[in-house]
Amino acid sequence: MPELYNISVIREVLKRHGFNFSKALGQNFITNPSVCSRMGELSGIDKNSGVIEIGPGIGVLSEELAKRAGKLVCIEIDKKLLPVLDETLAGYDNIKIINGDILRLDLKRLIQEEFSGKKVFVCANLPYYITSPVIMKLLEEKPGIKSITVMVQKEAARRICAEPGTREAGAISLAVRYYTKPRILFNVSRGSFLPPPSVDSSVIRLELLPAPSVTPQNEKLFFKTVKAGFSMRRKTLQNCLLAGFGLSKAETAGIISACGLGANVRAEELSLRNFCDIADKINNSKELLIQ
Repeated sequence: MPELYNISVIREVLKRHGFNFSKALGQNFITNPSVCSRMGELSGIDKNSGVIEIGPGIGVLSEELAKRAGKLVCIEIDKKLLPVLDETLAGYDNIKIINGDILRLDLKRLIQEEFSGKKVFVCANLPYYITSPVIMKLLEEKPGIKSITVMVQKEAARRICAEPGTREAGAISLAVRYYTKPRILFNVSRGSFLPPPSVDSSVIRLELLPAPSVTPQNEKLFFKTVKAGFSMRRKTLQNCLLAGFGLSKAETAGIISACGLGANVRAEELSLRNFCDIADKINNSKELLIQ
């Protein structure tokens, strides 16, 4: 459809289909074609690629992805957008639109059914309210994705891509670094959306690693340790472990010391290797194995 990025055209299409924006679904549609073109270019997709787009909106980014990919599957939770997308993306025969909740879908099955033999990428403008849950689902379920290129709130981008051991690092930063090599690609002003959000955005790319950055004895316990470490950011790691695992002060002090760390160390000062060592020490302590 021509001029899909034209605000007047967009408003006319939405009005014709009786569509109203939903704050609950975080609907801020990208309308800047140069942003979409750049996302498509930097995502690394080509005609041999299968692409998953989460929340296509009115299809501005979808159109750019469809031009580059072998096949595009758009996952849209809002039924009211389905007839809109049928109209705006009618010129493409390599697009499939699925009405569903990305957080409830079986991604491995979807990829097997839709992208047999293709490299699979995710490229999307993520609603701010589900950014972390979506990213963690894409990583934890290990569905066979090559990379994730998504637009998120600017502040969230800094947090997601933060280096372990820095003040901005949190549990999501460590999880992302465990599975991927992350980087911020470029920033996007709030004026690139309809309606404009109250904050600016950034596009990030998470390149999936062939194997995790560290190899804990118990992966589930490793992530529990990371979560516990950042559960009370103003507290020392020792206090966080006391609360998270029910350990005694002597036990936590011994674990922290055995890992070569100071008694007053905080989670934000730790590397992935540090957390792995701590989790392994906990794992080797009697009665502390995760069932």
